[in-house]
Amino acid sequence: MKRILITGALGQIGSELSVEFNRRYGVDNVITSDVNNDVHGAVTENVFERLDVTDAYALERVVKRHKIDTIVHLAAILSARGEQNPDLAWKINIDGLLNVIRVAMAQRLDRLMVPSSIAVFGPTSVLYDAPQETILKPNTMYGVTKVIGELLADYYYKKSGLDMRGIRYPGIISYHTMPGGGTTDYAVEIFYEALKSGSYTCFLAPDASLPMMYMPDCVRATAELLEADPAPLKVHGGYNVGAMSFTPEVLAAEICKYIPSFTIDYKPDFRREIARYWPASVDDSAARAQWGWRPEWNIETMTRDMLTNVAAKLGIDFEI
Repeated sequence: MKRILITGALGQIGSELSVEFNRRYGVDNVITSDVNNDVHGAVTENVFERLDVTDAYALERVVKRHKIDTIVHLAAILSARGEQNPDLAWKINIDGLLNVIRVAMAQRLDRLMVPSSIAVFGPTSVLYDAPQETILKPNTMYGVTKVIGELLADYYYKKSGLDMRGIRYPGIISYHTMPGGGTTDYAVEIFYEALKSGSYTCFLAPDASLPMMYMPDCVRATAELLEADPAPLKVHGGYNVGAMSFTPEVLAAEICKYIPSFTIDYKPDFRREIARYWPASVDDSAARAQWGWRPEWNIETMTRDMLTNVAAKLGIDFEI
């Protein structure tokens, strides 16, 4: 890997992944892109390209112009937004992905990272310690597109040797950038509301247990898999990665250790039905064995760090 293009670079993960990639590979070797051209809050030292991944010609021009050999494809419509506009989710998540794959093959790229999601699981999946290999019949358009992405990764690896890699991201928690329409967004929103107003209304049920990951672990997992020796890798579409699992009720109790007056109430919306069929935890033994995955953050350390940094971001005097 010498020249990396990140699509969807202004999103929650992309905005922080670019910082880590700059540290690892050098600013001049990381090209950021997004369909939006509002780079406020993005890493300004990177070359930025306004790019719609559904425009195959524009994508290929960017790859050629910057001599890209690796793409990290983060551009996507997430679960909640996908249910509100399934046609758009298909267009971005499938048509855009196929463009990226075709360009990667035509330009003989070294590597292609296409993240998956716990949304690939569904009503027929195991809810606790969901295995790496299991029935995948999701009940959301986002989940459907991610299953297709995993299948395409296996197909093109066997057909042409295309080195596609992916992680089934759990809910990602970060204080830098707000999430963009996912079912686990509450786990970020709750910290802002706890500090600003002292209360939060959650759109999931209090006992909705879901896998979560703090952004530093997410960024590190992505970079480590991207750099991993291909020989031991047996999964191409999406590795399970575990870090922590909790419910809104448990997270609220953790926050109350530092803000005793904090209160939470619950008004579940359509996202409750999405979350019902996602696993409460995943079996990530394949990732641990094949590329050495190990999480470093848990709910206790994450909560302290989130409260400290969100308070600083909001200009609130808060000490732990």
